[in-house]
Amino acid sequence: MSVSLFSPLTLRGITLKNRIAVSPMCEYSSVDGFANDWHLVHLGSRAVGGAGLVLTEAAAVSPEGRITPDDLGIWKAEHVPFLQRITAFIEGQGAVAGIQLAHAGRKASHASPWKGGAEVPETAGGWRTVAPSALPFTDGETPPLALDEAGIQKVVADFRAAAVRSLEAGFRVIELHAAHGYLLHEFLSPLSNQRTDAYGGSFENRIRLLLDVTDATRAVWPEQHPLLVRISATDWTEGGWTIDDSVALAAVLKTRGVDLIDCSTGGNVPRAAIPVGPLYQVPFAERVKQETGVPTGAVGLITTPAEAESIIGQGQADLVLLARELLRDPYFPLRAAHELHAEVQWPEQYVRAKPRQ
Repeated sequence: MSVSLFSPLTLRGITLKNRIAVSPMCEYSSVDGFANDWHLVHLGSRAVGGAGLVLTEAAAVSPEGRITPDDLGIWKAEHVPFLQRITAFIEGQGAVAGIQLAHAGRKASHASPWKGGAEVPETAGGWRTVAPSALPFTDGETPPLALDEAGIQKVVADFRAAAVRSLEAGFRVIELHAAHGYLLHEFLSPLSNQRTDAYGGSFENRIRLLLDVTDATRAVWPEQHPLLVRISATDWTEGGWTIDDSVALAAVLKTRGVDLIDCSTGGNVPRAAIPVGPLYQVPFAERVKQETGVPTGAVGLITTPAEAESIIGQGQADLVLLARELLRDPYFPLRAAHELHAEVQWPEQYVRAKPRQ
């Protein structure tokens, strides 16, 4: 019996053994950006559990690009050695190791969720945030500094340098984080970008920073390695970024060497009316795929093997990215294979527990 979810997916020179990816999930468990045993076990267990692609949480390309002081980072060479240990383990389980590169923009310098999530002032170890325009995410917070030309070029250079370190660390997939109200998304959306220079105003100007970052990353990322971009396909707010914008952006990114668009939504304004429910974001991935021909990833409240199989089998997306469901069950892919009657290879150490079909 053919099971679409467990068919391989080839992007450039990399083939994923199935269509299940570990979605980037912030762990807020780093000190000075360093990965540690928590990340090794967290990411490694999902590789043992059978995912085809294991993506790290958002890895900050600069200290000021962190959401919280506890974020993972890849802004200095010292971050690389422990990441090498993680990627080696992931690859040893037959999965592909990927990293999400990110800059939090105006949503940076906040406490981790279980520490309250409030803005961390500079006097308490925080830092002044940057953004396309001097507009805070939430009323009452310190306005960010609007990036000048030198600041924009630093952001581009930081992403490029992070890509070089990612390769050294053993990653074979990069995802650029241009979603959820972080810096690259802030430039895309007219709700957060009120610039009047070459990086603001028209659609072509608002996508310019993402294109600059994409070009800089692709220039140092091996030709055979895939480059993904996560977008928020809509702001869910009048006057904001729309699915029509996302389709147009995806068509441009396709020409700049991007291999898959990971379609999430929202995150750029605090009071958006988002109709959250099972599979609520899948139609965005489907439309981008159908109208541009770019492979897409679907994410958001995908919780059962049947749902994941339907998304791939019906051609709504090429990849499903699971987050909370993989927190609940790191072995979801092995369970899904059993439920869908797909034959997959189990870790040798666990074969004695493999259920019979």
